[in-house]
Amino acid sequence: MDKNNLEILFDESLPYILNDFLGYLYTVKGKSLNTISGYKVDLRLFLKYIKKIKHNLKNEVEDVDISDINEDIIKSITLNDIYSFINYVSIKRKNSNYARARKIAAIRSFFNYLETKAKIIKENPARELESPKINKRHPVYLTLEQSKKLLESIKGRNKERDYAIITLFLNCGLRLSELVNIDISKIKGDTLTVIGKGNKERTVYLNKACIKAINAYLAVRPKDGVIDKDALFLSERKKRIDKRTVEKLVKKYVINAGLLDNKYTPHKLRHTAATLMYKYGKVDIRALQHILGHESVSTTQIYTHIDDEILRDAIKSNPLSEE
Repeated sequence: MDKNNLEILFDESLPYILNDFLGYLYTVKGKSLNTISGYKVDLRLFLKYIKKIKHNLKNEVEDVDISDINEDIIKSITLNDIYSFINYVSIKRKNSNYARARKIAAIRSFFNYLETKAKIIKENPARELESPKINKRHPVYLTLEQSKKLLESIKGRNKERDYAIITLFLNCGLRLSELVNIDISKIKGDTLTVIGKGNKERTVYLNKACIKAINAYLAVRPKDGVIDKDALFLSERKKRIDKRTVEKLVKKYVINAGLLDNKYTPHKLRHTAATLMYKYGKVDIRALQHILGHESVSTTQIYTHIDDEILRDAIKSNPLSEE
C-alpha cells in the first residue's frame, strides 16, 4: 500500500476515534479506499462543525483542529446537533440532496460503529436520522451517432491510448476507477478482471472493438523506463494514468467532436454504454446489472428509460390521434 493510501486510513490530524473507524471500514468491512476517502472527508467536516458549535469557536469550520476530539465530545452529540450540521451544509455550502444524503450515510455508519462495535456510546443519536429524498433522473448519455463522432475525433500523440480508453468506456461501461486500475496481467483473451466498488472483483467481457483497440495501444505502449509495469494505461511520465488525466482527455475529445456539453464526463460515457446495450442490444436487465457491477438491480433500472421516439409513436398510435 502506497503512502497516499496509508494517509486515507490514518491521518494524524484526525481524532483517534475517526482513524479507528476508517481502519475498521477497510480491515473488517472491506470497503474500497475510494469509499473510505469519501467517509473521511464528510466525517472530518462534521466533527469540525461539532467542535465549533460545542466550544463557540470563532474559527471558520475548515480551520478547526479536531485532533483532540475525545469520547466526551462524541457522547455529547445529539440528533439536533446532526440536523444543525445538515442545515449548515445545505445553506452555507449549498450541498445538493445527493451530497447531503451521502453525508447522512457516513454519519449513520459512524455512530452505528460507535454504538455496536466500539461501545463508546449507549444511545445512538443518528438512529432516527432521515435522508433527503433524491429525485431520480434519466441518465445523460451520448446517442449512437454522437458516440461514433467522439471516437472519430481522437487524434494526436496519444491517439492509440486515448482511443482504447474511450472505446472501453463506451463498450464496457467501466467506472473511472476501474479503468485507471486495469492491469495487463488481468486481460486474458476476451476477458478482463476489474476491481469494482467495495473491492469486489468481476469479469468484463471484451468485444472485437475493445480487443482491437487494446492491441493497437499495446503495440505502441512505452516499454523502457516504465514505472508501473503492469498498468495498462500509462501517463506521459510512464506511470499508471490517474483519474484527472482521463477526465481531461474525455473533455478534450468531447469538445473536438463538437459535443460542447460539460455533462459528458467519464461517468456519462458509462451511462452511454449501458443505454446503448439496453436500447440496441436488448440486453436483459439482470445481465446489465452484472456488466455494470451494480449490487442492486434497482440501480440498473435507471437505464430502462424509454426513448422519446417510442413515446411519440405510442401517442400517435392512439386511434383518436387523427381526429
